[in-house]
Amino acid sequence: MAKTKPLIIITGAAGFIGSALAWRLNQDGHNQLLLVDELGKSSKWRNLVPLSYHDYLDKDDFLAAVAGGKMEDVEIQAVLHMGACSSTTETDAAFLARNNFGYSKTLAEWCLRRSIRFIYASSAATYGDGKQSYRDDHALLSSLRPLNPYGYSKHMFDLWNLRRGHFDRLVGLKYFNVFGPNEYHKEDMRSLAVKAFEQIRDTGRVKLFKSHRPDYRDGQQLRDFLYVKDAVDMTLFFLDASKPGGVYNVGTGQARSWMDLASALFRSLGREPKVDFIPMPEAVRDKYQYHTKAELSKIRAIGYMAPIRTLEEGIEDYIPYLEDGLKNLGWS
Repeated sequence: MAKTKPLIIITGAAGFIGSALAWRLNQDGHNQLLLVDELGKSSKWRNLVPLSYHDYLDKDDFLAAVAGGKMEDVEIQAVLHMGACSSTTETDAAFLARNNFGYSKTLAEWCLRRSIRFIYASSAATYGDGKQSYRDDHALLSSLRPLNPYGYSKHMFDLWNLRRGHFDRLVGLKYFNVFGPNEYHKEDMRSLAVKAFEQIRDTGRVKLFKSHRPDYRDGQQLRDFLYVKDAVDMTLFFLDASKPGGVYNVGTGQARSWMDLASALFRSLGREPKVDFIPMPEAVRDKYQYHTKAELSKIRAIGYMAPIRTLEEGIEDYIPYLEDGLKNLGWS
């Protein structure tokens, strides 16, 4: 009788990147997955439907099992910790500190104690306005100044690991602007790719924020847009325990404008671009990133040499999913 494979635990497993990771692992023959999340009343349960997995646990039940010693005899290959409140407009900093920082600390300490591979989601939001560059250099971490409470909650955990010397044994991934299938449940936090598609479908036009800085024209604010399938491949690269720990950027290494994204959608749908520029809400103007671009030399240096889709290639792959809103990764 074949020996059962060790478990891979995914937190935030019903969420965007978490469910995409589970989908890819299923494709690679891994179904010994323990999926952890908090389903609540959102539609993200749909992301679990096509998946094959060993078990599902609510996030609080999972942490209680970890703290209570109930997981000590379970053979575990790795923990992919994607679970977090990812809303960049969340203003309850105390909640974010508990949910994104405190939970992560408990889980990391457990994994380090048991020598379990621990890979967690940080964020490009930790870079703030980018004045300190977008280099994933440990020496620069303390100089970063996030612009919103979400970014700071992720930064807190990066700094905690840095101060304790944990980066020689665990991996933190700074995801840039990820878009693609399985994000439908995110409501206002969905990517512009899906929002703009819906606007084009319903009205034939797209709304983009005006620029409130003289050095950027309307629609020319820049982002590093990463297709979710590439985000998954870059994440699972680190399942190999021989890969060194540390903080790594996960992006394309290209800064593209919101107009580029809108144009790619119009072109893929065979329509002429029609764009309306609207004022950016005052509540986010002083927290807005006008430019992000992942520096990828670090992840390339340790052997990740796979090609990464361009914005246009990602949009082209995404369109069939967008045209069927219930078609997530794994749905036939």
